[in-house]
Amino acid sequence: MGKSKSALPDLTKAIQLKPDFLAARLQRGNILLKQGNTQEAREDFESVVQRSSEHKEAQDQLMRTNELEELQEEAHAAYHQGDYSATISVLERVIEISPWDPESRELRAECYIRMGDPQKAIQDLTPTTRLRNDNRAAFLKLSLLHYSLGEHHESLNHIRECLKLDQDDKECFSHYKQVKKLSKQLDSAEELIQEESYQGAIDKYESVMKTEPSVPHYTNLAKERICFCLVKLKMAHEAIDVCSEAHQRDPRNANVLRDRAEAYILNQEYEKAVEDYHEAKEFDSESNEIKEGLERAQKLLKLSRKRDYYKILGVGRNANKQEIIKAYRKLAQQWHPDNFQLEAEKKEAEKKFIDIASAKEVLTDPEMRQKFDAGEDPLDPENQQGGGQGRGWPFPFNPFESGNGNSFHFKFQYN
Repeated sequence: MGKSKSALPDLTKAIQLKPDFLAARLQRGNILLKQGNTQEAREDFESVVQRSSEHKEAQDQLMRTNELEELQEEAHAAYHQGDYSATISVLERVIEISPWDPESRELRAECYIRMGDPQKAIQDLTPTTRLRNDNRAAFLKLSLLHYSLGEHHESLNHIRECLKLDQDDKECFSHYKQVKKLSKQLDSAEELIQEESYQGAIDKYESVMKTEPSVPHYTNLAKERICFCLVKLKMAHEAIDVCSEAHQRDPRNANVLRDRAEAYILNQEYEKAVEDYHEAKEFDSESNEIKEGLERAQKLLKLSRKRDYYKILGVGRNANKQEIIKAYRKLAQQWHPDNFQLEAEKKEAEKKFIDIASAKEVLTDPEMRQKFDAGEDPLDPENQQGGGQGRGWPFPFNPFESGNGNSFHFKFQYN
């Protein structure tokens, strides 16, 4: 297209020097027709036919010129009537005849925008930036379309192209400042996530929502990523609230469902976690992370119906070792068998005390706790080689039994 367009001045000069140079007229007419310039194209084809009435190519191109003119009128009429679908249908043939006509592509792009299909509008507008020498309007519109889709880097690239053509263009410069600010905030937020600086990332995404409150994509993205960060910070309740809002805004977002499932796990709501992972899998069946998460949530649900060491001690899944030991000491003092006199109460206390000790043993041992968090009870004989000696006290002896099987009392050391 570039070479043909640049050939126009040379062809015009050749025709001026030799008006009956039919090959030059025919070539110029073909270029003008592809550019959608029907009036000048017709003059060239008619000139060829007048000098050579049997010239088949010139006759055919003259018919195509008349057809193009009629189609252009039909497309504009349909557009002004608000029939954008009909306009697009007519313009397909128009663009087939005149592929270098920017006006037809711009009109079709406008129809796609009005029909809510910005991606197709972008496909039509992109070549128009090369079909006009100074098409700042197309660069601006492309930037705005990419911006509305959340594609801030592409938006920034196009608006920079506009400013290359005229750095003082007010509309382009105004939009450039907005895109640049937002893009910087988004990139910075993701960098903070990569650095595991999750609170900083949350603050940045809060700024994103203030910078651009009108385009839903950026609010949706900010809510999604804040949800993710809160899970990483093990702030279960806050994460569930934000993730639920993000899910309401974007119900088919598998990442949001995955992160809310993890928040439910932190909150020991395993049934809800399984439900969210199932739903996430429907939207992203190929994700290994979601498949593994679902398996883990199912294991934890099954495990919670047996023994949940976190619940036994009354601590959250994000509790540190100091908090676990503190909870253990309090419960151990409360349920120590020496505190009870009746045989039935003593037996119940022994059972509770064994569970409390088991919970402390698992949750203060990093390796055992990791296994439990992955959905496996490290004290369950089914998970141990050799089968074990039955579920209960996690050590090779029971402190409530003497060698001959009789109970005895002792002074317990809370370590």
